[in-house]
Amino acid sequence: MTWEIYFVFGLLGLSIYSFIHEQISPDLTALMVLGILIFVSMITGVNTLPSLEATLGVFAHPAPITIAGMFIVSTALEKTGVIESITQHLGRLSKLSYKRFLFVMILGVAAASAFVNNTPVVIVLMPVILTLAKSMNIASSKLLIPLSYASILGGTCTLIGTSTNLLASGILTESGYEPIGMFELASIGLPLVFAGTIFLVLFGNRLLPHRETLTAILSEDERKEFMTEVFVRPNSDFIGSNANDSGLAKHRSIRLIEIIRSGVVLKGKLNEIELREGDRLLLACRPTQVDGNANSFQLPEEFENSLGIISSNEGLVIEGIVAPHAQFIGKTLEEVNFRQQFRMVLMAIHRKGVNLRDSLNELRLQEGDTLLLMGSMDAVENLESSDQIIILDRVHKQTKPPSLFKQSVAVLTILGIVFLASFNVIPIVAAVIFGVSVLLISRCLEPSEAYQSVHWPILAIIFGMLALGQAMTSTGASNLIAEGIANCVFTFAPIDLQPIILLAVVYLITSAFTEFLSNNAAVALMIPIAISLAINLGLDPRPFVIATCIASSASFATPIGYQTNTYVYGAGGYRFTDFTKIGLPLNAICFVIATIFIPMIWEF
Repeated sequence: MTWEIYFVFGLLGLSIYSFIHEQISPDLTALMVLGILIFVSMITGVNTLPSLEATLGVFAHPAPITIAGMFIVSTALEKTGVIESITQHLGRLSKLSYKRFLFVMILGVAAASAFVNNTPVVIVLMPVILTLAKSMNIASSKLLIPLSYASILGGTCTLIGTSTNLLASGILTESGYEPIGMFELASIGLPLVFAGTIFLVLFGNRLLPHRETLTAILSEDERKEFMTEVFVRPNSDFIGSNANDSGLAKHRSIRLIEIIRSGVVLKGKLNEIELREGDRLLLACRPTQVDGNANSFQLPEEFENSLGIISSNEGLVIEGIVAPHAQFIGKTLEEVNFRQQFRMVLMAIHRKGVNLRDSLNELRLQEGDTLLLMGSMDAVENLESSDQIIILDRVHKQTKPPSLFKQSVAVLTILGIVFLASFNVIPIVAAVIFGVSVLLISRCLEPSEAYQSVHWPILAIIFGMLALGQAMTSTGASNLIAEGIANCVFTFAPIDLQPIILLAVVYLITSAFTEFLSNNAAVALMIPIAISLAINLGLDPRPFVIATCIASSASFATPIGYQTNTYVYGAGGYRFTDFTKIGLPLNAICFVIATIFIPMIWEF
C-alpha cells in the first residue's frame, strides 16, 4: 500500500471517530476533512490524490444542489399550509382504536414523506400527534417513534423521498451509470413500507414504552405559574444576605430565576449572590398564592416588608424543540439574550435522554434539544410564530387563513418536478431549480425563508464526504476495501451465493455506519466501495447502490442515526434503548426484504 492510501485510511478513521464521539459537530468534521484534503494535495502535488480543481469540483456536484432545492420546496409546502391541511384530517381519526389509528397514520405519513422532506413532515405532525394522544388517552411514546419510522420508510419509495437517494443517484451518474429513476426505488420501498406498517401495528404497543413528555405528567395547576418581578426595599432584611440566608430559596412555592442590578443580569450561583437595595428579582411562583379576586400574586407574609412587587403575570409551563434553522443553535442563552428576546424562562433542557437543569446559561443550544419553558400566554404566542422553537403542547394555529393560490402553486410545483424528472424531460437538478424559481416568483416563499430552509450542516457533510469518497477512489483505497470484503466472502461462500452475500455485507456495513454516523456520510463513503466491489467482480453496480440507498435510510435502532429520530427522542421522553428494542427487529426485517427483493428486481 502507498502512503496516500494510508493517509486516506487515517482520514477516514479520524472522521468516523469524530462523527461517533461528537466532540465537534458532524458538519465541522466534514469541513475539516475537506480542508485537510485540499491542503495535502496542494503541498505534496501527488497525482493519486485529487487536484485542487477536482476537490473543489464537489461544490458543482448536482446532488447537493438538488438536495438544497428540495429543502426549499418542502419548506414551501409547509409555509403555505399544504402539509398542515393534510394533517388536519388526522384529527378526525381520534375515535379509532390504537392499532387502526396507527395503521392509518403510518401509511399517511409514509405517503407524504415519499415526496416531501421527512423533517418538516415530522415537525408539523408532532404537536398534532401529542394532542391526539391526549384525546385518545394514549401515551405519546406509543405514537412518536412510529411517526418517525413512517417518515423514514416513506422516503425509501422515491428518488426525492430523502436526500440520501438523491446523493446516491448523483454519485452513480458521476461514475458513468444511469441515474436512479423517480419511482425506481418504489419496487423495494413499497414492500418495506407495508412490512414496517404490519410490524409496528402488531408489535408496537408491546415494544414501545409507556412514557410521557415532561409537561404531560404535570397537572393543569402545576403547569401554571406566576412570573413575578420584585425589588429589594430600602432597609430590607434581604440587604447583605443571599437567597439561601433570607429563606427565599427554601420557600416551596417560589423559585429565583434572575437577579437584575442596575439593568444588568447577574451571573453565577443566584442563591449565593449578596443582595443590595434596589435589586430586582424575577421569581417563578406557584399559584397557591394567587388572590382569588384578582389575577395577581400575593407575596408570603414573611417577605412583604422586604420585597415589593413590580409586576406579576400568569405564566404557562410548556415544552418545545429547537427548530432546524433556529438562529440560536450553537449559542448560549446569554449570547442570544434568550429571556429578553422571547420573554420566556428556560427551566430545563432534555438532550439525548438526559434532563439538564444546572448551569443552563453555559450550555450551547443544539438542534433537536427539548426545552422546558415558562412564560405568559402572549410570550408563548410570539414564540410559536417565530419558528425558532416547535411548541409541542398544542397544535400550531395559522395566524391568517392560508392562500389557496399559494397552496395550488406549491402543489403544482412538486407535481411538476416529479413529472419532469420521471419522464426525463430535463435532469432533476434542472427541474428542482426551475421549481424553486417558480415558488420564489409567486411569493410562496420569501428569498430569506428559502435561504434559511436549506440545511447547511447537511450540505457541509455531503461536500466533505464527497471529497473523501473521491480521494478513496483515486488513491485505490476503495478498491482495497472492496477486495478485502470480497476475499473474506470468497473464503467461505459458495460461488453461486457470493453476489447475494456480498450484497448483504454491503447492506450491513452501510446500516451500521448510518446508525452512528450521518446517513448522507454513510452513502458518500459506501457507494464508491460498492461500485468498486461490483466492477472488480464483473457485476452490475446498480443492485449494490440500491442496497446502500435502502440501508442508509432504514435507520431505526438508534435515536442519532436519522434526524427525525432525534426530534422524537426528546419529545417522547424516550431512552436510547427504546429505539434499540423496537428498531433492531425492524432493521432485521428491512435487511431480509432488501436482500431477497433487490437481486430479483435488479439483476447482478
